[in-house]
Amino acid sequence: MSSHRPTTLERAYELARGGGCRTVGEIKQALQAEGFERIQDSLYGPTLTAALRKLCQEHYVAAPEGEAAE
Repeated sequence: MSSHRPTTLERAYELARGGGCRTVGEIKQALQAEGFERIQDSLYGPTLTAALRKLCQEHYVAAPEGEAAE
């Protein structure tokens, strides 16, 4: 078992590609819920925000009707 924990930035990209986050704000909320710190510092800047937003738009999958979002 690996003890490697991704950096905040790496995890943000994983979340953006994972299909569960619709916005960069949702990525930040997920990171906070997972215990990451200094999220604002790690995800700062217009280029990074635009890249994450684009990935969210490309990969977001809405939950099926009747299922509550977690």
